[in-house]
Amino acid sequence: MDPCPFVRVLVGNLALRMPVAPPAAGAGAGVHPFPSPCYCKIRLGKMPCQTAPAPLVPSDSTTADQSPSGALAAAFHLSKPDLEWFARKPSLFSPSRGTTLKVSVYAGRKGSACGVSSGRLLGKATISLDLKGAESKPAVLHSGWIPVGKGKAAAAQLSLTVRAEPDPRFVFEFDGEPECSPQVMQVGGGTMRRQPMFTCKFGCRTNSDLRRPPAPSAPERKGWSVTVHDLSGSPVALASMVTPFVASPGTDRVSRSNPGAWLILRPAGDGAWEPWGRLECWRERGGAGSSDSLGYRFDLLVPGVDHSVPIADATIAASKGGKFALDLTSAQPLSRGGTPGCSPRGSGDFSQWPLGNYRGFVMSAAVQGEGKCSKPTVEVGVAHVGCAEDAAAFVALAAAVDLSMDACRLFSHKLRKELSHLRSDVLR
Repeated sequence: MDPCPFVRVLVGNLALRMPVAPPAAGAGAGVHPFPSPCYCKIRLGKMPCQTAPAPLVPSDSTTADQSPSGALAAAFHLSKPDLEWFARKPSLFSPSRGTTLKVSVYAGRKGSACGVSSGRLLGKATISLDLKGAESKPAVLHSGWIPVGKGKAAAAQLSLTVRAEPDPRFVFEFDGEPECSPQVMQVGGGTMRRQPMFTCKFGCRTNSDLRRPPAPSAPERKGWSVTVHDLSGSPVALASMVTPFVASPGTDRVSRSNPGAWLILRPAGDGAWEPWGRLECWRERGGAGSSDSLGYRFDLLVPGVDHSVPIADATIAASKGGKFALDLTSAQPLSRGGTPGCSPRGSGDFSQWPLGNYRGFVMSAAVQGEGKCSKPTVEVGVAHVGCAEDAAAFVALAAAVDLSMDACRLFSHKLRKELSHLRSDVLR
């Protein structure tokens, strides 16, 4: 298998240094002019903005060593087309884009009211980044203090570390919707050539051994499964719906308190399967001015550990779709030199790391919103694929996420025609 080039740009070690107001006569030490929490909005080129807290440090600090934890603040994932976009030369109709990191610093708590940001802008800064060669070797692109203030905060400075590192990934594309039993193609290397890698077989068990039966009158979606085969026809992964997607009493939606669930299984030999992960999904109700979303939680079932290990708990917009992601980068601190710590405390000791070899970027799957034709694209970090069966498990997981978008559709709405014929979507 030939991986595709990706680059991760990591921003961390944020620390905000501001002048201290002089103490009043007879008073003690001075105070910061902005005692409320501060945070940063960080944007790299056309990538979506990310937000992180900016801890205050004493005004006489000369280094970022007093930043509380070396925490990662933002991570940007750049594909080969993204890198080409940044590197494109200017023309008459296309001005130079360059690679710039823009940071805006705000005082106040994160959030918004009536669509207006609740924070007060203190200042901005722009850092030019050179990503040349980042596909082949890591590099620290910036480390130190930069001025960001204006007005009363004119002397404010922000310390941050910016690091770029290669992050090659295997990329797979479904050639059709998972319920249509499609082929799965691998997108190969720099040429982006597509070639068949797996086939999927969708099924629906009419008499499944589900863990808990729904109420007699409750509508449900149950018994779905996707088996992934290699090109020889051998099954190499399985996603099986083990808990039905049932509308909560008095509603037409699957709730977080009663989610549907899938097991992702891998071959254990002699035709047997062993569980590798558990995916739970539900429909998250949207707040004021926002639409519903698909909520999900993924737990890894680590051999030798008597309990599941949660590694993802997030949402995907139900109407627009988005990315399901397993990314453990934020669980590992960014060192002062910009290097991600290789263990939870950057000590190099993984004896207490509960996720085995899983760290950094693991995988992502792009899925469409409900009611739309969805052909998921799956990215898997090279470090997490030792054989075709490893990749197949992630492909099965992506299929389960995609089908959960349909399984969590409001029961007052019909499923897409590809699924509407299934007997599992009837009132029992």
